[in-house]
Amino acid sequence: MTTSQTNSLHDDLRQGVRQLCRRFPDAYWRDLDKQGAYPTDFVRAMTEAGYLGALIPEQYGGVGVGITETSIILEEVHRSGGNAAACHAQMYIMGTLLRHGSEAQKAFYLPKIASGELRLQAFGVTEPDAGTDTTKIWTTAVRENDHYRIRGQKIWTSRAQHSDLMLLLARTTPVEKVAKRTHGLSIFLIDLRQAVGNGVVIEPIETMINHHTTQVFFDDLRIPHDSLIGEEGMGFRYILDGMNAERILIAAECIGDGYWFIDRASGYAKERVVFDRPIGQNQGVQFPIAQAYIHVRAADLMRFEAARLFDNGRSCGAEANMAKLLAADASWEAANVTLQTYGGFGFAKEYDVERKFRETRLYQIAPISTNLILSYIGQHVLGMPRSF
Repeated sequence: MTTSQTNSLHDDLRQGVRQLCRRFPDAYWRDLDKQGAYPTDFVRAMTEAGYLGALIPEQYGGVGVGITETSIILEEVHRSGGNAAACHAQMYIMGTLLRHGSEAQKAFYLPKIASGELRLQAFGVTEPDAGTDTTKIWTTAVRENDHYRIRGQKIWTSRAQHSDLMLLLARTTPVEKVAKRTHGLSIFLIDLRQAVGNGVVIEPIETMINHHTTQVFFDDLRIPHDSLIGEEGMGFRYILDGMNAERILIAAECIGDGYWFIDRASGYAKERVVFDRPIGQNQGVQFPIAQAYIHVRAADLMRFEAARLFDNGRSCGAEANMAKLLAADASWEAANVTLQTYGGFGFAKEYDVERKFRETRLYQIAPISTNLILSYIGQHVLGMPRSF
């Protein structure tokens, strides 16, 4: 594909997502936030437009584009004042099924996911006692004849109540019996429609944002052996494959937030008159907004570099992590600048600044803490000793 064709595709994507998002204005998201409700209509519209099947190959009913294009979709949702967290997992979870699923699994599930018949929105990895140290999870999957029996607990499993399917990471070989702690972990595709009430209990967790996160309990859940994705014991490597995609897509959402904040702050600064002059004429107001904009633009460039490497099958761990850190920092800086620019009005819900302020704060700690990104760069890029 030539550069002009790529630019045309990207322009079309941006225009298409913006047009869709106009059907879901600020008031829509504000009302959902107030009620703690799931954006069912928005997710349906995104599915029908093909955006949630962006990474699914055309042979399975998807669009068949890359991470670059997918990141543009999510950026535009956030730039329009929405929140793609309700559906973004379907995009970055998809890589595990696409890369490591059997032909039978892909042929059965992917067309249904692309059409919206099935939602793949939940990813069960984190546990209360393991946190970011994934190798210490204790949820187990024990092979018994033609099925696996699962016991354990997951936490911060977002959208489990609104998903038909869940990708689950569980230990299939006890940690004391493997050569490395990263061995003996496996990935399973769970049909929640059958599992809930038959060994699975889902409990919502109330948070400061409308994120639909839960904890999930597994009590002797029986799943067929063909729920296993790829090889048994290789699950840790499989989820690493998807983490770079996740970093890039979350970075894109932060960049969308950043541009949204800059647009709101600069617009308000031009219109708000105090002491007979627009407040944007004051350097104390103008310069922080300009500085925040520069940082968002810089993060944007790193996002595209990471996505370019990913789409070309090249190593991009450092770039994906740096993109996520830069974008999270830039969006948080822009959020603070916007709240400061609005002053007291920034705390009023009708302006949506406080809602987006809460939402973008999440990305300092999820899906990975900025501190862990710094430790990754320090150790794996700069060659310094491991810091933890």
